[in-house]
Amino acid sequence: APYADLITFVTDRPGHDARYAIDPQRISKELGWRPSVTLEQGLEKTVTWYLDNEDWWKPLLSREGVGQRLGKA
Repeated sequence: APYADLITFVTDRPGHDARYAIDPQRISKELGWRPSVTLEQGLEKTVTWYLDNEDWWKPLLSREGVGQRLGKA
């Protein structure tokens, strides 16, 4: 099956995205840091790594607590 068919969208918690909002100008201005890849390239490289390394991550799915919500409800 196409990998796109395996994507499942879930309802997020209210305010969840705002918590991760950042302003990257400080690291650029103070340290001169610039990303070496675009967001799209980074996502593609990440997905490719997971597809190529299933033998590394798949056993982690059987660990206790995987798939359960941790922390405050």
